[in-house]
Amino acid sequence: MSVALKTFSHKGEKGYWTVFPGLCKGCGLCVEKCPKDCLKWSDQLGVYGTPTIEPEMDKCIACGICANVCPDCAITVEKNK
Repeated sequence: MSVALKTFSHKGEKGYWTVFPGLCKGCGLCVEKCPKDCLKWSDQLGVYGTPTIEPEMDKCIACGICANVCPDCAITVEKNK
């Protein structure tokens, strides 16, 4: 399986969060803009060999700001209904 197809998903009380390492270049915009400071650098590497990010789901409110600011569409967030 190529890195572009691999995903890492996280479930939380507020929603469902997925990162696509094959798209993530590790720019950190999502970390900078998260209103709950719940994103941290992961051990998983992205497309350029840089760390990707992962959420601390106990803090995440599934607002989707991280996905909206990601220039490479490497994050999806689905809020629980």
